[in-house]
Amino acid sequence: MKAIVWQGTNKVGVETVPDPTLLLPTDAIVKITSTAICGSDLHLLDGVIPSMEKGDILGHEFMGEVVEVGRDVRRLKVGDRVVVPFNISCGVCDPCRRGLFSACDNSNPNHRMAEALYGGVSGGGLFGYSHMYGGYAGGQAQYVRVPFADVGPHKIESDLRDEQVLFLTDIFPTGYQAAENCGIVPGRDVVAVFGAGPVGQFAARSAQMLGAAHVIVIDRVPERLAMAESAGCQVINYEQEDVLIALREATGGRGPDHVIDAVGMEAHGHGPGALVDTAKQRLKLSFDRITALRWALLSCAKGGTVSLPGVYGGLIDKVPMGAAFAKGLTFRMGQTHTHRHIAPLLSRIEAGEIDPSFVITHRASLDDAPELYKTFRDKQGGCIKVVLNPWA
Repeated sequence: MKAIVWQGTNKVGVETVPDPTLLLPTDAIVKITSTAICGSDLHLLDGVIPSMEKGDILGHEFMGEVVEVGRDVRRLKVGDRVVVPFNISCGVCDPCRRGLFSACDNSNPNHRMAEALYGGVSGGGLFGYSHMYGGYAGGQAQYVRVPFADVGPHKIESDLRDEQVLFLTDIFPTGYQAAENCGIVPGRDVVAVFGAGPVGQFAARSAQMLGAAHVIVIDRVPERLAMAESAGCQVINYEQEDVLIALREATGGRGPDHVIDAVGMEAHGHGPGALVDTAKQRLKLSFDRITALRWALLSCAKGGTVSLPGVYGGLIDKVPMGAAFAKGLTFRMGQTHTHRHIAPLLSRIEAGEIDPSFVITHRASLDDAPELYKTFRDKQGGCIKVVLNPWA
């Protein structure tokens, strides 16, 4: 089959690789009909996530048709159309039983690698996202093996187009959970979102769906800001305004009640902190550039919530913890528990509350993906979200 593979830092390519096969009786094989490039895939392209190996198949946002099931699979049958969460969960461990699917105890066979980096803890496995997270082949391919097939895949039994439901696999639940974690008081609270990429766009719209009185989105890319503004958000271009002053002015001096950092570990910015972050990351002294996180902590109102859907990879420094402590901020963060959000968000799509395809700017084949990875990363050509057809 054809697949997108990691070939080294700043290099991905299209290769012909063996078709996946069932390894366990709880597996399924899915023929992929649509897949996407996620912002967190760019961390792999940039080489800031450890434990990638040449030839690893990328991609964790995908959907398709079940073409084979293991003998112990009961919920799926050949021919079912499914969306597949980006995280892999067993469904029976303590975190899974509590709905903390991304923290699954049993789905990461390489948990010791993560434990060595993160101080003795490991999250669950992820599709196409390094050996530290299981070494699972990803979904930017024509077929994929899906472990724990009775737990993850969600059947799509309506006539909704792929583009309307594809993002239930990651970025829509991720943006929604980020907003939900804020505990928004409908009609009262102001929410600021750092980053107007795909997750930031869904976080902003989710905050609106949850009743935020006002949503402010911060970025520097005109097309992304225009997309957020078209949804009724106030926008701030951090290259043209002082972010902290602009947020105070927009909120009567107190700052937003909740702040969502939808940027994560490769934040751009200016000033001494951003320069130090960039230098340390290039020298492999740090995984993360944290300008957005600093701004989030400094801008959030007293007693507010800072919600982190953006990916962070390791140890960080020069964090204004004194400000966070003085204001009594609450932190909410972590990989998305995608499984628990798919059904309610699908209902919102079916009811016409939102059409997630609004975020798509580029449609292409797998052959076009290597160039589009760089287009997406470098924010060229108005690129906000890329969807790939593996069979085009």
